[in-house]
Formats: sequence, C-alpha cells, structure tokens
Amino acid sequence: MFKNHPKGLIPAALANMGERFGYYIMNAVLLLFLVSKFGLSDGTAGLIYSVFYCGIYVLSLVGGLIADKTQNYNKTIQWGLIIMALGYVALSVPVFSSADGNGEWWGILVFTCVALLLIAFGNGLFKGNLQAIVGKMYDELEAEAAKESPEALAQAKDKRDSGFQIFYVFINIGGLIAPFVAPLLRQWWLKAHDLVYNADMPALCHQYLADGVVTTKFTETMQQVLGSGYHFVDNAAFCHDYINVFNTGIHYSFIASVAAMLLSLVIFLCTRKMFPQPAKKETGNTTNYTAAEKAAMAHEIKQRMYALFAVLGVAIFFWFSFHQNGQSLSVFARDFVVTQSIAPEIWQALNPFFVIVLTPVIMWIFSALARKGKAISTPRKIAIGMGIAACAYLFLTIFSAIEGYPSGTDFRAMDAEQMAAAGLTKAGPWVLVVTYFFLTVAELFISPLGLSFVSKVAPRHMVGLCQGLWLGATALGNLMIWVGPVMYNAWPIEYCWAVFLGVCLVSMGVMLGMVKWLEKVAC
Repeated sequence: MFKNHPKGLIPAALANMGERFGYYIMNAVLLLFLVSKFGLSDGTAGLIYSVFYCGIYVLSLVGGLIADKTQNYNKTIQWGLIIMALGYVALSVPVFSSADGNGEWWGILVFTCVALLLIAFGNGLFKGNLQAIVGKMYDELEAEAAKESPEALAQAKDKRDSGFQIFYVFINIGGLIAPFVAPLLRQWWLKAHDLVYNADMPALCHQYLADGVVTTKFTETMQQVLGSGYHFVDNAAFCHDYINVFNTGIHYSFIASVAAMLLSLVIFLCTRKMFPQPAKKETGNTTNYTAAEKAAMAHEIKQRMYALFAVLGVAIFFWFSFHQNGQSLSVFARDFVVTQSIAPEIWQALNPFFVIVLTPVIMWIFSALARKGKAISTPRKIAIGMGIAACAYLFLTIFSAIEGYPSGTDFRAMDAEQMAAAGLTKAGPWVLVVTYFFLTVAELFISPLGLSFVSKVAPRHMVGLCQGLWLGATALGNLMIWVGPVMYNAWPIEYCWAVFLGVCLVSMGVMLGMVKWLEKVAC
C-alpha cells in the first residue's frame, strides 16, 4: 500500500490526522451544541455552522496566498496549528450566562463565535498548505521517474491518486474516534450529576424557560432523565441544571482537541525536514522564450485554470450535499432515528469508518482496472462519485416517503400518543448506515481525487493558491448547507432529500459533459 510512495507522505498524514481528530470532535457536535446550549433553532444554529465552515475554506485561500507570498509553507502550517489550539482552548471553558443558558446569552454566543473564528483561521493556514506539500512530493517523484524512462513516469503518475487516498485515510482515522469523545464525556458528566442523556430534553427545557408551559412531552421526557439521586426543586431549576450539565461535558471534550493540535504540531516539527517546499521562485538563471513559446505557455496555463474552475463548480454542489452530515442528517438522527443507546453525534463516525474500510477496496479496484488497460480518469471518477451521492439521497427520499414522515418541526411536537395515532415510528439505525455508506463511497471518488486533480493541473508557481481555490469551492458549498435544516423543518422531509438528489444528478450530468476536455487538460 505504501510501496514506492514519497517518504514524507506518512509523516504529513500523521500530522494531518491529529488535526483532523480535533476538528471532527467539533464537527460532530457543533450544530447540536449550539441548539442545546443557547436554545437556538435548527435554522439559526445551521446558519452559524455554515458561516463557520465557509470561513474555514475561505481562509484556506488566504492561507495559500500567504504561503505562496512568503514561500514559507512550514511556518504557515505551524502557526495554523497554534492558532487552532487557542480556539479550542476557548471552547473548552464551560462559560454560561447569568441566566444559565436562557435569556442574556448573546455575549457567550459572541465568545463562542470568536473561538470558532480562531479555529477557522488556523485551519486556513494549515489545511491547504499541507495538501500542497503532499502534491509537491508527487511532483518530485514524477520528475525523478521521468529521468529513468517513460514507463517509470507513467507508474509514478499512477501513484498520485492513491497517495492522496492514503493521505485521506489518515484524516479519517482521527475522524473515526473523534465523534465518540463529546457524547461519552457528556454522558459521564450527566451521570455524575444523577441525570440521564436524552436528545430531546435541552430543547424542551429551553421551551419551558421561555413560555413556562408544561407539555405532556416535557413531563414524559423529564421523568426519563431524572436519576434516583437527583435533588429536584422545581421545573425551572431542573431546566437550568440540565442545560448546564448537558453542555459542560461537551465543553470538556474540546480539551482533547487542544491535545490533538499539540500532537500534530510535535509530529510536524519533528519531521518537517522531510517535506519539500512547493514552487520556490527561481533566483538563478533565466530563460529567454520566444513570443510563440510565451503564448503557448500562457494558453496552457489558461486551459489549466479553466479546467480547475470547472471541477470547482461541481465540487461546490457535492459539498453542499455531503456536508449535510453535520446539518440536516444530524438533526434527522436526533429526531427520527432511535438514539436511546447511541447519541446522534456518534453516527457521524460511520463516515470515517467506511473511509478506512473501503479505501483499500476502491484503490484495488482502480489498480486492477489500470492493469487491464481500463483505467478510469480522475474527472470520470468525480462524475461517478456524484452519481453515488445521488443514491444516498434517493434512498432517503424513498424511505421517508414510505414512512410518511412529516417535517422535523411537526415530528418533534408529537408526544408518544400522537405518534401512535399517526402511525409513525422512529427509524432504526440501519437507515443511517445505508446513507453514510453511499455518501462515503461518493466522498472517496471525489474528495481525495479532487485534491489529486488540483495538484495535476495547478501551475507550479500557484500550487498553494490552487489548493486554496479547491477549499474555496468547498467554502461556497458549505455556505449553502444551512438551507438543509430550513427545508427539513419546513417540508415533509422526503422533499428535503429530493432537493439534494436533484443537485447530485445535475452535477453528475455536467461533469460527464466535460469529461473528455478535462481528461485532455489533465493528462
């Protein structure tokens, strides 16, 4: 699996793995944390989530520009890890308003958003530039192979896609463990205070503190979460207590994120001498080109940039659909899926689990096809990936329609008796397993191969910028993901899934229409 790959690949992947571990702790809990702590609606929390995720990738463009301008990728990456660690330190502090999470909470929300800004800026300095370094490793590998023979060069080029897939696996090793951290710490903290976890209780507490109305669902749920040793005073005191205890455990989970950032920093500092520096500017001899040669080079660069922007356009809509794992799919797991034994955040571990398990399988399939002379080009793989993503939402659309599920808002308002009268039941966890399986396979066809494609077509003096542009496209996709919870709560949920199905199918069609041209440019 690692044979004939650059020696710096594994150290770079390990450094990225630690950072991703910290990142995915937050990714798993952020939207639900904002809802449970501040009593925000899914839509408002989703908007904050979207802006934050957009910021991560927009600032990756800034990070690429900084690295290209300074020609010091190592320092840029180091400062990224340090700034991210500071953001996670701020998030780990369990600060609550004088109203205990109800009422004058806006100042604490601003503090939380500042912490998120630090994380986003640090990630922008780190993420794209480390990917640029990995791309440079394969540039050097191909350059050395070109000196040997055309056959050696062809073999070296085939290593690039698999190298980025290996890099992607390490990302997801961190992501596999991370979703368990916050829920387990939260459950432990609740138990220590003689309380029991229930995903619905924070929202019910906020509702009671806002209007003072005791609903049947509030009473039923409160009885389920009170431990035998809990000292009950009144409903208001209980609600304040439950909100604070519920969210303090999540705050403590960010300490693990701080530790992960520091671990990544140590790994990077210890191995940085193994990493090349992308596209260092020539200071020696200059070459005099004819006007025709200059025109040809300008044309090639223009074609490469056109191809890059074409793929970026498709990537926007993939991430718009895929990153519903932290938005509408998270609230779907909270509302419509049985979560008594497994918290909704933990289901996000399915994605990295499938990445780790399926990546070797997919790499083997690609290699087997290449050996038979039937290699699939990177642009065609991306198009196939969009089709597979469509399968995930086709499944959810059909399942939700068969079950007759209403909107998320209407479903949450139902107590047990009303659900029974309407003939509605929560879905089994297998629904999430199937959904994340398809989305993960799609991700393996698009995300690491998209990074590989960018590294192929990027002009060598703009590699940091171009990796930043890939992440910028991801930013635009993330900026739109707040639409998911809005549709989810406004319409019967099959309509929500049908929108994402349509987006994936249209993107696949557009990509297939450009395949031949993209193959020509990237060869």
